Amino acid sequence: MPALISRDDVAARILAGEHLVVYNGHLLRIPPSWLDAHPGGALAILHFVGRDASDEIEAYHLDHTLSLIPRYSVGRVELTDNAWEPLVPPVMSGWVRKPAPDGKNTEWYSEAAPQRSAVDTPLEPSSQILLVSHDGTEPPTPDRNTLEPPPTSLSLKQQTQHSQAYKQLHKRIIDAGLYKTPYLTGYGPEVLRYVLLASVSAYAYQHSWFITSSVFLGLTWHQLVFSAHDLGHMGVTHNWAIDRLLSILIADFIGGLSIGWWVENHNIHHIVTNHPSHDPDIEHLPFFAISAAFFNSLWSSYYKRTMWFDRFAKVFVAIQHRLFYIVMLFGRFNLYANSYAFLYKKAFDTRRARGGRWAWGLEVTGLVFFWCWFGRVLYGCGSWQTALAYLLVSHAVTSPLHVQIVLSHFSMSTADLGPTESFPHRQLRTTSDVICDESIGFIHGGLHLQVTHHLFPRLPRHNLKRASALVKDFAQDQGMTYAEFGFVDGNAEVIGVLRGVAEQVKLMGKVVNVEAKEAIEKRLAQKKVA
Repeated sequence: MPALISRDDVAARILAGEHLVVYNGHLLRIPPSWLDAHPGGALAILHFVGRDASDEIEAYHLDHTLSLIPRYSVGRVELTDNAWEPLVPPVMSGWVRKPAPDGKNTEWYSEAAPQRSAVDTPLEPSSQILLVSHDGTEPPTPDRNTLEPPPTSLSLKQQTQHSQAYKQLHKRIIDAGLYKTPYLTGYGPEVLRYVLLASVSAYAYQHSWFITSSVFLGLTWHQLVFSAHDLGHMGVTHNWAIDRLLSILIADFIGGLSIGWWVENHNIHHIVTNHPSHDPDIEHLPFFAISAAFFNSLWSSYYKRTMWFDRFAKVFVAIQHRLFYIVMLFGRFNLYANSYAFLYKKAFDTRRARGGRWAWGLEVTGLVFFWCWFGRVLYGCGSWQTALAYLLVSHAVTSPLHVQIVLSHFSMSTADLGPTESFPHRQLRTTSDVICDESIGFIHGGLHLQVTHHLFPRLPRHNLKRASALVKDFAQDQGMTYAEFGFVDGNAEVIGVLRGVAEQVKLMGKVVNVEAKEAIEKRLAQKKVA
């Protein structure tokens, strides 16, 4: 009979430095060696320390990997009404483990200070914990209170019910054979589309129709990225090594982007969707802020820096609804910056994830190859003006993809409902679909069905349509909202959110100006009296 471990014991062991995660009633101890080697990155595990990660683990891992998990069990946990009462992961309060001076052990380090909500509103619930730069007054180590969740309006019993219903939904998805990749009917037409678009681009280039060529090259990149996305999720061959090799070919060699960076970034986005301090996909200061929470200059646990809401950010955010589509036109350049920064950082990382060494080397080779062939294309345009136009047009053509992805999240909730919230409840609350006619679904790559994709990230993209019907029934049965907007309405929703935040910035400026004017008038009046 496995040892029964209490919640207090779990908390004490976490404070002592262990990484403990609950999985189907078992307590898993994640050794530092596996934390470093996890293909999804260390943060993907750290965000579930002290929590029940059963749904997330089964959604993100293959059967073979799941079969290996029991070896990490150190016993069973005490449940209350068949549910684990969660703790707050230390990383969500700004605490991480770093190497101690002796180089052999680790010790607690405070990256940022937790800012717990003092009110309880839909936009700022009592359960919310955001991170800000600390003033150096943080204690040397976290304590028991650090791990205790703030008050929440959610019912643990109801969230457990959602989780159990999600498990049944997942079984229906599996039984329906929706994890089987439709190679011929799904990827067959896509490969033909890739070849056609690339051929038109090459033909136009040979005839010096450079702008036409750049448009079709951009369309090729736009379509290829959908397959790179599937491969990054192990949703094609369902073999990590094969999918990673194919994704490097597409993303790095053909697209000039790091699939390694994208996988790490995207996994965190899926796990902590729309959390202002933790989801890198909504952390876009100084250009965008989709919540007034960003006015507090939040700390990003992913980027490991403070997102300063400074004067520069205030200027841009105040007009962000007008700049939205302009910034989206240059979104691909931001992907380059993130990709190369990631690979540079990994060059000095001696604890790379599984397959990290050969994958890193192959990615670097791929990026060199990309800039060689694409640089030759630009050089062949004949003049720097034409080359610049080719560069900008080919990259701008990919921008609808960036717009599409943000439509599914920017207009949704950014509130932190705490560790009590179940996986399905969080994904349905923070994600929406983009409705489109099935005949033009290929333009969106099938990823307009983001709700179903977030619930089942490894599901082959071509099966999302069938799966979404089951998800909608699930949402209705559980009393949850399955959000979906038309493309035009979705854009209007996002622009509305951006405009709303922008107006708050302008209002803040007016208040500051009035207060400054009153202070000056008061000082002048005092001088006159003197």
